[in-house]
Amino acid sequence: MDWVQELVNLVGDKIISVDKETLTAYASDYTEDLVHLPDVVAKPTTVEEVSSILRYCNANGIPVTPRGAGTGLSGGSLPTHGGVSLSMEKFNKILDIDEANFQATVESGVINETFQQAVKERGLFYPPDPASKGSCFLGGNIAHSSGGPKALKYGTTKDYVLNLEVVMANGEIIWTGADTLKNSTGYNLTQLIIGSEGTLGVVTKIVFKLLPLPKHDLLMLAKFGSIEDACKAVPQIFINGISPSAIELMERNAVEYVTKHSGLSLDPSQQEMGIKAYLLIEVDGNDMEQLFSDCEGINEVLEANNALEVQFADTAEQKERLWKIRRTIGEMVKLHSIYKEEDTVVKRANLPALMHGVKAIGKDCGFESVCYGHAGDGNLHINILKGEMSDEHWDGPHLEEGIRKIFRLCKKLGGTISGEHGIGLVQKKYMNEVLEPIHIELMKGIKKTFDPKGILNPGKIWE
Repeated sequence: MDWVQELVNLVGDKIISVDKETLTAYASDYTEDLVHLPDVVAKPTTVEEVSSILRYCNANGIPVTPRGAGTGLSGGSLPTHGGVSLSMEKFNKILDIDEANFQATVESGVINETFQQAVKERGLFYPPDPASKGSCFLGGNIAHSSGGPKALKYGTTKDYVLNLEVVMANGEIIWTGADTLKNSTGYNLTQLIIGSEGTLGVVTKIVFKLLPLPKHDLLMLAKFGSIEDACKAVPQIFINGISPSAIELMERNAVEYVTKHSGLSLDPSQQEMGIKAYLLIEVDGNDMEQLFSDCEGINEVLEANNALEVQFADTAEQKERLWKIRRTIGEMVKLHSIYKEEDTVVKRANLPALMHGVKAIGKDCGFESVCYGHAGDGNLHINILKGEMSDEHWDGPHLEEGIRKIFRLCKKLGGTISGEHGIGLVQKKYMNEVLEPIHIELMKGIKKTFDPKGILNPGKIWE
């Protein structure tokens, strides 16, 4: 293809790759077993190179799919229209940690956990901590407004972004806001870019606000004989005036898959005790006496909601093991079976109704589900397993209708179809379940303003 050689001539053969091995490596992400080959993979190192690539592709109508670490679960980084897979992996520098102003400026290819550790060493705190924090890029977190367990107390990515350097579809480079805690100057372009999944521009730099690092945390594990009891306990904790930093729900089969594929055991006695679900509850702060008091109050709520047993993690090693089990559930489930990830979210008190409905829909539609997630903010991850299901059934209308029923239930319960994983490729056909036509047309109008030729991440969010 002539345009490939022209792109090489423009930015150099060290940036552009066309060999089969590289193309194959960038043809998939963590979404099911989907594969879409790009025509080229570009790995720019400067914002000027990103600008040159986009300017050329925009002028010639060549699709560009921005890519972070490839840990997404909605197919957002899959180059469904070929063209350029634009990897941001070389944008991996922490440019500045401003302790006086509790801010940091980073490039978009910095790994989440790397950034967390860097600011922690300065006594600062960046709370968003998705399960893939050890590998996911901060730019990908921007694309989906990622959350994680600590979103319950501290909010998601969108709550920590002050300013973004963004390369537009036509190659123009802009900053979207200001490095200030307040900004009421025109439309909020920063928040518009967050969650846009690479369809409006390519993020190259981020200015984050930071918090003081909490000095202490305590972790509890509660075991329940029913999922409903576990879910019902959650809102009662808040009603009693306690604000945990995390409340995570794990269904028993989710934990079993972790044990089977990783060897990490949460509770060898779960079958004997009749355990069906777990809550992992964390409190954090600077006053240890207050944290112990909070745990006592939480324990009273758990016992009142039929908890079979409540344990405390006594050491840092125990805490790390419990969190590793929770964070690796998705990865371990995928080792067991291809699955469709539904990232549902409802009002916190409606979580028991959602859990009940998901299991009833699964029984009616013939699918097994593994449920876990951020119970404290009503964000339930539903893994629908393919298992022995035929390809025809897996991709057929019967299963699709089952998913639609789950999403309709979410809407009925005051929720929506994605809390933090985005829409991407696999959820776009369900957007009409939760959005009215006027909402969709407004969003499409925004897309057209930012990207008139539709080169940025085509085929995502909208049919």
